[in-house]
Order: sequence, then C-alpha cells, then structure tokens
Amino acid sequence: MLQDKDRIFTNLYGMHDRTLAGAKARGHWDGTAGIIKKGRDWIVEQMKASGLRGRGGAGFPTGLKWSFMPKESDGRPAYLVINADESEPGTCKDREIMRHDPHTLIEGALIASFAMGANTAYIYIRGEFIREREALQAAIDEAYDAGLLGKNAAKSGFDFDLFLHHGAGAYICGEETALIESLEGKKGMPRMKPPFPAGAGLYGCPTTVNNVESIAVVPTILRRGPEWFAGFGRPNNAGTKLFGISGHVNNPCVVEEAMSISFEELIEKHCGGIRGGWDNLKAVIPGGSSVPCVRAENMRDAIMDFDYLRGELGSGLGTAAVIVMDQSTDIVKAIWRLSKFYKHESCGQCTPCREGTGWMMRVMDRLVRGEADVEEIDMLWDVTKQVEGHTICALGDAAAWPIQGLINNFRDEIEDRIRVNKQGKASLAAE
Repeated sequence: MLQDKDRIFTNLYGMHDRTLAGAKARGHWDGTAGIIKKGRDWIVEQMKASGLRGRGGAGFPTGLKWSFMPKESDGRPAYLVINADESEPGTCKDREIMRHDPHTLIEGALIASFAMGANTAYIYIRGEFIREREALQAAIDEAYDAGLLGKNAAKSGFDFDLFLHHGAGAYICGEETALIESLEGKKGMPRMKPPFPAGAGLYGCPTTVNNVESIAVVPTILRRGPEWFAGFGRPNNAGTKLFGISGHVNNPCVVEEAMSISFEELIEKHCGGIRGGWDNLKAVIPGGSSVPCVRAENMRDAIMDFDYLRGELGSGLGTAAVIVMDQSTDIVKAIWRLSKFYKHESCGQCTPCREGTGWMMRVMDRLVRGEADVEEIDMLWDVTKQVEGHTICALGDAAAWPIQGLINNFRDEIEDRIRVNKQGKASLAAE
C-alpha cells in the first residue's frame, strides 16, 4: 500500500490550501529553475528511465513520446497540448487535480514544454468542467503574477506561456487529433495519421498531446529521481496512479495508489469493500467505459496495471476508472447504455463507426428486452469486428469492446432473456 510520503498529489481531496502558497508549502515549485537548467536531453532521459506510461488510457511511454519532437527547430514553433477533456464515462481523476492541486499541472506544463522546445502550451478542458476551469485559471493567473510563467519563467531563462481553452462538451475532442482540430476552431473530427502531431500537429507545427495526470507527475519524478518512481509497480508498469472507483462499493473514491496493486486490496483498503460482500460482485469494468468488462471471479485477484489486465483478462487499465457492478445490475442494459453513449458521440466521419454504432445500439436495445433471436448475438459480434480497427480514431474500438466483453462473459444471460421472452409470448399465444 502506498505511504503518504510517496503521494504526488498531496491535496487530492481539497483539504489543504490550493493556492500557490499552499502548493509551495507542500513542496511544489521547489527548484524548478534548477531542473530546467539541466537541459532538455536530461529531462527526457529521466522521464524514460522513470518508466512513466501515459495516464490518459493508451499507456504509451511518456519519455519516448517527448523524444519524437524535433531536436532543432526548422522555424516553426512547437506546442504542448494538455488533454483535460476527461469525458470517458466513469473517469473522474483529472478533475480532482485541476480543482484541488492545479499547480502540479502548471509546473509540469512548464518543465515538459521546455523538454520539448515548446514555448507555448494549451490546456484543453472539458466543456462541463466549469468550477475546474475557474480553479485552474486562478492558479495560472497566480503563477503569472509570481513570475513562474511568462518571460524568464521561474527565473529559468526560458520564456513560456500557458493558455486554458474551454471545449464545448464533445467526447470526440478527447482524441488527440480531434482535440487539435477543435483548438484550431474547427469541428472536432480526428485527422488521419501520418503525419503524427510530433511532425505536424497544432497549426501544422510539432505538437505533443499529453494527459493531465501524465504532465502533473513530472516535477515530482524529476525532484525525487526516476528510480523512486520506477520502484512502484511491476516492470513496465511503473509508478503511482490515480484510481477512480465508482459503482457498487461502500465508499466510491478517487485515490492515488501504487501501480500493480491487487483489485481486492484496492477495494478493501480504500472503498470499504463491495456492497453486500464479495459474493455479491458480478462484474467490473477496470478502466473506463471503453474497455471490456470482467467477470467477478476473474477480477478479485487481478493486478491493476496495463499488462496484466490486457494480457491475462483481455480488458485494459485505460484511465483506471474502475466501475464496480454487483448482482443487482442488469448487465445487458448497462452495456446497452454505453453503446447508446458511443452512438451519440461518434463524429460520423468514418462510415463503419457512423453506421455501426447506431446498428449495435439498436440490436442491444432488442437484446435488453429479449426481443431478438439467439443467432443475432453472433451477428452482433461480427459487426463489432467490422467496426473495430476500421476507423480513423479509436472511438469505433471503444464502441465495440464493451459489447464484445458482454458477449464473451455474459452470453448466457442474453440467451436466457431471449428464451424467457419467447416462452412468455408462447404461453400468451396458447391462452
């Protein structure tokens, strides 16, 4: 279990002062200029050594991502874009950082931008996050007033500007290229890759898009050393991680824990156990709504990191938004609700996603009521496979995977419902 001295986010619950003075009292903005003076290459190498993988869902190595940015400028400016869109159902970790510990993000933005040769960074915040935007903007204003941003930021000799951009509540803008399109004032629709953002991103310039948590942990890693961060979790799954646990637990919460903690320990230590006891657990979605659900008996001993959940359970850590469902859950209806969400949020650019998400939702709608044939379950599976991997961005995959998880794990429930519905109609006809 993670000890308090090893927590990066020391004001996650807003119990302390979130202003600049409070952040400094908790050790933030300490020696920032000294870190920057060690140079770009040193910072990137330290981040690689720390083993940090992106906290926005995909888990791509952060240091490696930064190293894709051009070493020498060709005259174009470079940009860091921080993805604060956090619209994945079940995910609520980044908002706690922005609301209660905003200076971790601001200091991280300065250091990360320096490491990539970017004099400007944008934070793209979700449209529904009104209070978070106010808290973050107040913190940015404080940092400017204190000389930590702007010309000669934090007396490092590096000029740096940070802007907050408010989205309008579209889930698709959480996809990095759709986010860039939206930042440019266009419709939030994903771009074809290549070119990747590091080659041509915002305004056609070299750009890196990182998640809020990925950037906010950077200053602490550099202060304490990559070995400290790499000491948590299994190999290739290093560090501490924010877990957002919701659903049928006694105490839903957002908590910072070591990677590779077991699911049972996470739930027992921080959530007071499963509602109604472990025998009442039915299924868990371990990483936000777009990863497949896992049956209760496979989840109890599960290790909460990228590789175990993907390799052993065919699911994923995603954003570590753990959605717990007990026996009272209508699992078919729950997955139908997610398919309705993805149908609504598809930008419609790619035909498989535009047509497939609606088609999958309509079949799911009939499965919830049991008004389908058993053969349609396999047909639905085939359609998910025609959507998955055939779209510009991963929204098609995100729509397909929950349904695949349902069919893999709870096919018997779908079939029972169809059977009961048919028997009910047969007995009505007989009367």
